[in-house]
Amino acid sequence: MSYTTSYYHIVFRTYRSEPTINEEHEHELYAYIIGIAKNLRCVTYRIGGMPEHIHMFVSLPSSLSLAEFVQRVKTESSKWLKANKSFPGFCGWGHEYAGFSYGVRDKDMIVNYIKNQKEHHKKTKFSNEYRAFIKENGISVDDRYFLHD
Repeated sequence: MSYTTSYYHIVFRTYRSEPTINEEHEHELYAYIIGIAKNLRCVTYRIGGMPEHIHMFVSLPSSLSLAEFVQRVKTESSKWLKANKSFPGFCGWGHEYAGFSYGVRDKDMIVNYIKNQKEHHKKTKFSNEYRAFIKENGISVDDRYFLHD
């Protein structure tokens, strides 16, 4: 038996960062995404966001890569959103995503950060938040591709 743990803070946005996640119905979307994760044997500790983006804090089984997980979540939720009348303007997810690994000791910090998204974005634009996350994690930002679909 192997013992592994993988915690990820994942951020992805709607196509062209359009505000198409209806806040009145966002919990339906979050429940659907949690179901996708559960079917993939993942644990979702927190999901939340704003009309143009989503944050997730999840743990993945060792048999599932981060890229596979995000691809499945985005593909399956996109089909659901396009068929759901509660999200009339949704036309897809943006091409990129960000995924950062953390340890169990960081869990409460990330969960609280996601929980406070609505308050946080009263002061900070998504593009600034996203750029800061990328840079904080030692990744250089190429402005030719940053937030372009």
